[in-house]
Amino acid sequence: MERYYQPEIECASREQILSWQNERLVKQVRHVYDNVPYYRKKMEEKGVTPDDIHSVEDLHKLPFLTKADLRDAYPYGLCGEPLSKCVRIQSTSGTTGRRVVAFYTQHDIDLWEDCCARAIMAAGGTNEDVVQVSYGYGLFTGGAGLHGGSHKIGALTLPMSSGNTDRQIQFMCDLGATIICCTPSYAAYLAESINERGLRDQIHLKAGIFGAEAWTQEMRRDIENSLGIKAYDIYGLTEISGPGVAFECSAQTGMHINEDHFIAEIIDPETGEVLPEGSKGELVFTCLTKEAFPLLRYRTRDICVLTREKCSCGRTHVKMSKPMGRSDDMLIVKGVNVFPSQIETVLLNKGYAANYQIIVDRVGNSDRLEVQVEMTPEMFSDTVTLITARERELVEALKAMLGIYAKVTLVAPKSIARSEGKAVRIVDKRKLY
Repeated sequence: MERYYQPEIECASREQILSWQNERLVKQVRHVYDNVPYYRKKMEEKGVTPDDIHSVEDLHKLPFLTKADLRDAYPYGLCGEPLSKCVRIQSTSGTTGRRVVAFYTQHDIDLWEDCCARAIMAAGGTNEDVVQVSYGYGLFTGGAGLHGGSHKIGALTLPMSSGNTDRQIQFMCDLGATIICCTPSYAAYLAESINERGLRDQIHLKAGIFGAEAWTQEMRRDIENSLGIKAYDIYGLTEISGPGVAFECSAQTGMHINEDHFIAEIIDPETGEVLPEGSKGELVFTCLTKEAFPLLRYRTRDICVLTREKCSCGRTHVKMSKPMGRSDDMLIVKGVNVFPSQIETVLLNKGYAANYQIIVDRVGNSDRLEVQVEMTPEMFSDTVTLITARERELVEALKAMLGIYAKVTLVAPKSIARSEGKAVRIVDKRKLY
């Protein structure tokens, strides 16, 4: 039986959804124009005012926001409410160490948790369930979002955070966790660890909600078979709120976008032109109900397709496909955003030339990140011991910048292939799309 957290919203008519969007968009544009000088300036530069926006049909008149805008406006430039009304921030890594910081009022958190509650109930969750949240807590949105959603449906919530696999498995067995929320790669690792310990018959999981990194249908089947569960996808961005922007239902034919809170568009990443439904292009979101960090026409850089085909689950909100790639050079490794520019910053600060290559692979469902870096001719004459010390120093510096471990290999000068065009900085062997 299909379960809904807010059936009157999740199964609303197309006309009702559009009515909510039209009303909320007009109100939101006025709110942003009046309270966010940074965005008001962008609107003025494009020659548009709130009086020009009457419905979703006028959305294309508004300027885009990009990650560069978030960086330029850091930290408070896109905040739409006084700090006295803001109760929390969440954050993700930035492109050159300057982080994306998203602000939340209590109202924003309540609505975000509602979205995550919808996702958990779509995965079969009820107040009878035990939900083990093994996403990272702290600044990362994963733990906070699913934790709040689990509370909203009245489930017993295990706020495990990530890591400490022995403890994860102990609580899973002892407390009878029925739903696990984490990255797909960690789910695969947990499954492997559970089976190695011979504890498969002591776990009671029925479903998993996995997001924050790309994963294939093959990986889904592996996780489902090894844990005896149904695996559901969830999508979100810190900038837009966090996980729960979109989620899979029982049909698993795409993720329903919570259209009462977000308007989704697909654009041509080169021209910015809005593409018709069913086209493959870059996903753009407009936040309709967020108060503290109300982004309008934010370019996600994720490539996907939207569809309004009727869904067997009964939900009427538009569905997005799994992301099929990126329109920029960002990598997602172990759920963490990694930009070549971050790595370049570390190398330049440590006295290396910007001749490097990033190699990403997935071994046993776990991402591996390696950075090959050319030494200068002077470094190349160093002893093996000194070169090893240099590699260790870069490993620590990259971990401080990225938040994850990257293997560093120092190579001979001019040994990384040069290109006459754009340098080939990234070699991604994971076959994710």
